[in-house]
Amino acid sequence: MALSVVDLYSKILPKTNCKDCGFSTCIAFAGMVVSEKYPLKNCPYIAPEILKDAEKQLEDQYRKGKWLKKDMAEEALVLAKKKASSMKLKDIAARIGGEFKVINGKSAITLPYFNTDLIITDNGIKEKFGKQLTKNEKTFIYIHMANGGSVNPYGKMKSLKEFPNTVSKIVSMRNHVEIPLINKFSSNTESLESACKQSGGKNVKSLYDSPDLAFEFSVFPKIPVVLLFWDEDDGFEADVKLLFDETIIQHLDIESIMFLSEHLCNMLIRAGEQG
Repeated sequence: MALSVVDLYSKILPKTNCKDCGFSTCIAFAGMVVSEKYPLKNCPYIAPEILKDAEKQLEDQYRKGKWLKKDMAEEALVLAKKKASSMKLKDIAARIGGEFKVINGKSAITLPYFNTDLIITDNGIKEKFGKQLTKNEKTFIYIHMANGGSVNPYGKMKSLKEFPNTVSKIVSMRNHVEIPLINKFSSNTESLESACKQSGGKNVKSLYDSPDLAFEFSVFPKIPVVLLFWDEDDGFEADVKLLFDETIIQHLDIESIMFLSEHLCNMLIRAGEQG
């Protein structure tokens, strides 16, 4: 019989809220045991024979996935990979600007990505120097592989708000991208300039009159992103904007555009911290 949170709390645990397990209440501990496989033995007040039987029941329901907290990032990755895997790597490479190769007898794509290259095979995605990619990052790459169009960038750059169906994302862009960059690099343009260069940015200040800094990043071969930065001056607060080629919506959906924006923000902040 499966043990629910309520079952575990009412039938197995002492219900004393002693905190010896590391949680403030027995019900909180029960929730972690059932949904995230937290060891039941971390409660020191369960009789050995009861503990053994309960652990056996828990292992059975874990195998069946009953009441386990879902790994949404893993699920998204599986779905995105499945969609991309239905297409031939050679066709994908030609469409999104990668280079198709045969490595050790296996088909592969070499795809430029910010300041590095990705090696993509039927088995998965790797960064050429072995840098670890997150599940969300891999999902983002697979989405581009599956959905990316063949059109080349036009060179006409727009802010997020100029694209359709982005109203709900403007606040997120401000809170999760622009403000963190402003807080990190206000009155420190030299640090931002260095971070941009470390992250593969190309100085394009000559194309823009008003900002103090302007750098273009090649996220993928057909997806350029421009960062504009105005430092604080004479009573004006610092500001930052990301610009995207007008063709980007033929390559990425809005959620993916937000992911790459936040990813670039985090890259720059990390580079700034490392000096």
